[in-house]
Amino acid sequence: MTDRTLPTVRLGETGPETSVQGMGCMGMSFGYGPADAEQSRAALERAFDLGVTLYDTADAYGNGDNERFLAPFFKAHRDEVVIATKFALSIPPEDPSKRIIRNDAPYIRRAIEDSLKRLDVDVIDLYYMHRRDVNVPLEETVGVMADLVREGKVKHLGLSEVTADELRTAHAVHPIAAVQSEWSLFSRDIEAQVVPAARELGVGLVPYSPLGRGFLTGAFTDASKELSDGDFRRSQPRFTGDNATANAALLEPVRQVAKAHGATLGQVALAWVHQRAAVYGLAVVPIPGTRKAERITENTGAAHLVLTEEELALLEPIAAQVAGDRYADMTFTSAGREQ
Repeated sequence: MTDRTLPTVRLGETGPETSVQGMGCMGMSFGYGPADAEQSRAALERAFDLGVTLYDTADAYGNGDNERFLAPFFKAHRDEVVIATKFALSIPPEDPSKRIIRNDAPYIRRAIEDSLKRLDVDVIDLYYMHRRDVNVPLEETVGVMADLVREGKVKHLGLSEVTADELRTAHAVHPIAAVQSEWSLFSRDIEAQVVPAARELGVGLVPYSPLGRGFLTGAFTDASKELSDGDFRRSQPRFTGDNATANAALLEPVRQVAKAHGATLGQVALAWVHQRAAVYGLAVVPIPGTRKAERITENTGAAHLVLTEEELALLEPIAAQVAGDRYADMTFTSAGREQ
């Protein structure tokens, strides 16, 4: 029996209707160290039972392994889920640890066919440009993506980590349903320009890492000491050394709010992201990632947690005090190109 408790919202003026909270699936195959397949499958089914309909992956997650892993789940629930995947991070055969950004037409054409095959579907509901290759005119890239819509291979278009100007340029070529970017109590750079542009154009926001890659939940305090060698959070500046120590101290107001509601730190962090929808007047669908069914229950519960104005004011100063950037190289982010 299903218990579909999440309300829905439309991403973009003509985009897909999804649950107000989606699920990031990357960690099931990539990025956070070894994963248990059975445990991950149980998490997917729990998410579905609780009304999660948007599932986010990418061709670069495990060099296609994440899409392959998700295919049976999508096949079982095809008419009731929104499949989101991405292109742009090419993996050179001579060095699987590297990523090369490609937005050219031949690459996109190959990427869509490969994703369709791995996912075992005829059409992808939401297809993102994962990162921006500044050497390829954006009009060309989005033009090819628009052709995929006309050909029936893609239903809706999305962009990840684009600037406000890039969003406007793309939207003029073809309607953009959603922009995906990091947005959390620790990461608010998109509020300066990207969020206002999305509201102006009627584009939805899909925040990734709304839990600060687990840091906001208190799951770890220093990635270099507590996480496995295969965990890429060990390379992110804000999660190690003095930065991590300083940032851990910033969780105290989150703890205060959580205690007042009998909630977890993660629920407060997610509730804050959900309330950005009312603050900015646009659709906001965070995609927290987890590999545990019990965390799915916790995360979806945050969609029903309403923080007071006083609590929001208590949390407001956190982002400005965070030590360290989101990535060691910020040029691949919207903030890095808007500076």
